[in-house]
Amino acid sequence: MNDDLHRILIKGGVTSPGELKDIIGLLEAAGLSEVYFGSRQDLLFPLKGVEEGQLERISKFNTNIITDRAYQNIVSSYVSADIFDMTHWLKGSTYLYILEGFDFSPKLKINITDPKQRLVPLFSGNLNFIASGNEDYWYLNVKLPHWKNDAYYPVLIYSWDITTISKAIEDIYEDIQDVDELFFVLNKNLDTNNKTIEKELKVPYLTFPYYEGMNRMGLDQYWLGLYWRNNRYDLSFLKEFCGFCLDNSIGKICITPWKSFVVKGIQKQSRPALERFLGQWGINVRHSQLEMNWHLPVDDNQALELKKFLVRSFDQNDISTYGLTFGISNDVGKRSHFASVIIEKNSSPTIVKDFDVRPTYNVLHFENFDPNTQKYLAYAQDVDKIELPGLLMELSKKYFNQLGREVEVNKTPKIVEEQETKTIHQCQSCFTVYDPLYGDVSGNIAKGTPFKELPETYICSVCEAPKSQFQKTELNFSS
Repeated sequence: MNDDLHRILIKGGVTSPGELKDIIGLLEAAGLSEVYFGSRQDLLFPLKGVEEGQLERISKFNTNIITDRAYQNIVSSYVSADIFDMTHWLKGSTYLYILEGFDFSPKLKINITDPKQRLVPLFSGNLNFIASGNEDYWYLNVKLPHWKNDAYYPVLIYSWDITTISKAIEDIYEDIQDVDELFFVLNKNLDTNNKTIEKELKVPYLTFPYYEGMNRMGLDQYWLGLYWRNNRYDLSFLKEFCGFCLDNSIGKICITPWKSFVVKGIQKQSRPALERFLGQWGINVRHSQLEMNWHLPVDDNQALELKKFLVRSFDQNDISTYGLTFGISNDVGKRSHFASVIIEKNSSPTIVKDFDVRPTYNVLHFENFDPNTQKYLAYAQDVDKIELPGLLMELSKKYFNQLGREVEVNKTPKIVEEQETKTIHQCQSCFTVYDPLYGDVSGNIAKGTPFKELPETYICSVCEAPKSQFQKTELNFSS
C-alpha cells in the first residue's frame, strides 16, 4: 500500500449511506474528487496541505482519519451474508452486533468470517474468528505478528466474547510465545463462555463468486455489486448514489476486499429507478470475471498495466479463469495475499539500481489453488513479463484439471493416469456454471437434471441471463 495514503476505517466493511455521504463531504472539503478502496475494506486517499483535525470537525459522524500505519481495520464477511451460502445460524445482524461491540481501534488485524463464503479471506488476519457449526460459537485461528506459524485456540469463542478476547490479546500479545500460553493467560484473567471443540474446522473448497451487477436476493429484493477496474471511485457519483439509497430506504453499503462494493436489500419497486440512475452515469455493471478476480496494490499504475496486459492475453486466447483469483505483489518478503495465484515482482539488485533493468517475476499458487490451505507452491521464478501469459494459461489448465476432485488436506493424492471428461454449461455473461450433478436450488431445478431438459424460461441464478447465453464446456479431471 502507498505509504502516503491516509485511511478511514470502515469497521467490518459496513457503512450506512448517511455515514458514507458524510465521509464524502469531508473528502471533498479536502479538495479530493476520488477515493480508493483498500483490501481490508477501508477507504484510502492522499491528503496534502490539510489538517486532519480540521476535516474531522466537519463530520457529523465523528469520523477519524487514520495516519498511523499501526492501526488496522476489522474485516468481516457481512458483505456475503444473505446473498451467498452461509453457515446456518449466521445472519447479517449477528455481524452488526459483534462489530458494534468494538469500542477500541485494534492494532492487530481481526477477521470475522463465515467459512462457507469465498469473497472475504478467512486467514489474512492476526486473529481470525471463523464461524463454527455451533450456534454463536467461533473457531479462533491465531497468528500474532512475531509468530512464525499460525495455531488454533483450543476452545470455541462465544459471539459476545469476541470483543473482550480481542481487546485482552491486544494488551498482552507482544509477550505471548504460543497458543498454549495465550490460552493459559486469558483463561486465568477472563470470565468467558467458551465451548469445547467437538470437530476440527474443515473449510470447504468454493469457487470464487461473480459479485457484480443486479442480482436476486430472496423473492422480492435485489443486491447490486459495483466494480471500478482502476479502483478510483468518483466522489460525486458516490454522493449521489448515497442519496439514492437514502431515498429508497437502503440501509447499508458494504465494501469488499476486492476493491468493489455491494448494496443489499434493494426493493423490487426501486429496481427500475436504480437502473435508470446507473444508466445516466454510464455505469457498466457487466465486467468479465477475467477482470474482477484480481487483487492489486492500491494506487499502483504499474500493477494495473500488468493486469491489463495479462487480462488482454487471456481474452485473446479465450481462456477461462472461472473460480480462480490472481494477485500482483511488489514485495516478495510479504506474502499476505489471498488470491489463488500470485505474481510477485522481484526487486532489482542493488548493484544495478542506477540502470534501467527489466523486472522479473515469480509465479506462485496456493496448494489446490485454494488460499485457505495457506500453503504456497512455487511455479516459476525469475521470468520475464512476456512469459507470464503462457505460464498463467498453463496454471489455469492445471487448475481445471484438478477441479471437481476431492483432495484431503495433508494427505497425498493418489497418482492416477486416467482422465475423465465432465460436461457443464457456463453462462457467458457472468461465467456461472450449471452442473447437472447439483441442479439449481434457487431456480427450483432438481439435482440430476440435464441442461437440455431445463425449461426455455430458465435464467442464470446470478445475473438472470437467458438459457441461450449458456455455452457447453468440457472439463478434464483425474479420476
